[in-house]
Amino acid sequence: MHIEKNVFENIFNTVIDVKGKTKDNIKARLDIAFFCNRKNMELVCDGSRVAKPRASFVLEKNAQLLVYKWLKSLRFLDGNASNISRLVNMEECKLYGMKSNDCHVFMQTLIPLAYRDLLPKEIWDALMEISHFFIDICSNKLNVDYIERLETNIIETLCKLEMIFPQSFSDSMEHLPIHLSFEVKV
Repeated sequence: MHIEKNVFENIFNTVIDVKGKTKDNIKARLDIAFFCNRKNMELVCDGSRVAKPRASFVLEKNAQLLVYKWLKSLRFLDGNASNISRLVNMEECKLYGMKSNDCHVFMQTLIPLAYRDLLPKEIWDALMEISHFFIDICSNKLNVDYIERLETNIIETLCKLEMIFPQSFSDSMEHLPIHLSFEVKV
């Protein structure tokens, strides 16, 4: 669940563009200019000012507010998840005090709903795939053939995420889901 929490936090903080926690920062944009061929994500210099163009995976401010308002209005059954609406700070547009189980519920249930109409289809599809991986890996009943399929699929899913997000997004925490299916099989 801790791996899932870290993956969730990286996705959420990057898509919502949480200051200081996003993986889409100036250093990441400099790396993109140096290592990648993504001209639309490179920094733009206007004399003494450097601008970071909005990436396709980052929500606009009004969409971010929509997500936070939606989270603020959510109610769960007792015992399913803590009341996530209490963790939302509308003034600062931040989530505070997310526990592993909250991130687990968000990753598996809410990410597909929260971003469906707000992100481009290819980005939403990749987020759906990582969400389904965690749903499948946490299932009560699994067979070996299905786990082996999960091993192959998670590699492709993580490659899709690497093509969408900046290189700084893919750290050791984003690599660990590759090993989860093997651990389940063992």
